[in-house]
Amino acid sequence: MKKMICLLAIMLTFGVGMMNAQQSKGNILPYPIYQHKLPNGLNVVTVPYDSPGLAAFYVTMRVGSRDEVEAGKTGFAHFFEHMMFRGTEKYPKEKYSDALKATGASANANTSLDRTLYHMTGNAAMLDKMFELESDRFMNLKYSEQDFKTEAGAVKGEYTKNSASPYEQLDEKMNDVAFSKHTYQHTTMGFFKDVVDMPNQYVYSQEFFKRFYKPEYATILVVGDVKPEAINALAEKYFGMWTKGDFISTIQVEPTQTETKYTHVQVPNFPPLVSLNFKAPAFKSNDNEMPALDLLNSILFSEKSDLYNKLVVKEQKARSIGGGATNSRDPYLSQISASLVDAKDMQYVKDQIITAIEKAKTTPADATILADAKSRLRYSFAMGMDSPTNIAEAISSYIWVTGDPESINNAYVMYDNITAQDIMNVAKKYYINTGLTIATISGDASCPIK
Repeated sequence: MKKMICLLAIMLTFGVGMMNAQQSKGNILPYPIYQHKLPNGLNVVTVPYDSPGLAAFYVTMRVGSRDEVEAGKTGFAHFFEHMMFRGTEKYPKEKYSDALKATGASANANTSLDRTLYHMTGNAAMLDKMFELESDRFMNLKYSEQDFKTEAGAVKGEYTKNSASPYEQLDEKMNDVAFSKHTYQHTTMGFFKDVVDMPNQYVYSQEFFKRFYKPEYATILVVGDVKPEAINALAEKYFGMWTKGDFISTIQVEPTQTETKYTHVQVPNFPPLVSLNFKAPAFKSNDNEMPALDLLNSILFSEKSDLYNKLVVKEQKARSIGGGATNSRDPYLSQISASLVDAKDMQYVKDQIITAIEKAKTTPADATILADAKSRLRYSFAMGMDSPTNIAEAISSYIWVTGDPESINNAYVMYDNITAQDIMNVAKKYYINTGLTIATISGDASCPIK
């Protein structure tokens, strides 16, 4: 399930300097972050990196499924991931594609809860053309009603294809059960009934674009063989006339959960799964709760954990077990999932996970184990930061939750300073029955555990 990737987000945590070439104490990489704010609110971020002739060009839009606040209008953040490749008057679809190929780059995009990310990596000497192409479509996207309906059909097809996966089915049901008011109730794809009705929402689609595709929602990030002065000049040349908007999403606060919730997908002859989803905090750059929760999950559920050794290696009741919390703008979920060999062991495995959690609430993490967990994060990060694309991906993941690329540095410092007491505190606060949604897959007609 998609939220199991959150441990990777931990591995990508690192620090960078700001506005000077002198690396700050404690930073894991000697790459400064340069920020330049345009008058229209667009933030321009440059990270010089030794990659001769190569640069990654990212545009992070802080609009995701979280911002889909109107009833019946879910899935539009993801929809625009598609529509942004439909072209403009100056660069229709095919002309845009040809011009992009001439730069040596290929463009792509993806959407999640809190953002839509547009990205390309190519010839650094062709950044002028990349800026021109991107500024044109972000300011001048144009599509007919027929184009809209065609793309809406493609989105419905993607939804149908994805929903064939039992994991996707469970993920959708789990979000719907875990949340009652907040827009995290629906997944990035949106509710199916809204996707089916999307071809009838041409006028609304134009309103959605007008609301969110504005400079104050955007951050341009360029990493590689570049100089900040040149990138700032290109941003001012091509994005300086982008007019600022005035729309702000009003997101309903999720009520406090008061009991354990359950959801289930019946799939015969499919590997059984049990997933424990606890309400978790939002990511904040000046708060240590999420780093503490990440380290707790790493200690309890990684392949080096006692629980993994017991359930997967020795008893062989689970094929795998893993867990992690998703960095998000608002409080979301921390998920622990186990794929089982036999569904009859589901209650036992669930009870073993809860036992490990309860022990962690009162037993301080061993100093050596905690130090090793922190060291693994540092090492995993260092091994992964070997290209402009990987660096841009890591920085972008903090831009969309805080709006500030420097928060990646703050997060790394907080990980390093987490204590055993911090870990016990978050276990007691968040890993509670009244904040839990249990999601299962098996051949049973209903959830087979309590």
